[in-house]
Amino acid sequence: MMKRVLVALLALGMLSSVAQAAPTEAQKADFYKTCMGIASDDALCSCKADAAMTLIDEEFMAMVIASMKGKSPPEGQYAAYNTYVAKSNQICKPNY
Repeated sequence: MMKRVLVALLALGMLSSVAQAAPTEAQKADFYKTCMGIASDDALCSCKADAAMTLIDEEFMAMVIASMKGKSPPEGQYAAYNTYVAKSNQICKPNY
């Protein structure tokens, strides 16, 4: 189990030593706007937008936003996407 968690975290880039670009403020704003269109919950969307800024990189954020808008994650990204969602839920919806 721990091995799968580490693999998923590596897939997200959380444990990678390679420097990756952080999401942009424009992406954060787009994330929040898209989230509000889905959930209409300022506290949740603010938390998730803030969490995304520390959990994922710019490229992954683009994929997350596209997924929120109805596009499926790329086939090879399902595990990383699901791990990101679980981690952001753990942060923003701890009793979920």
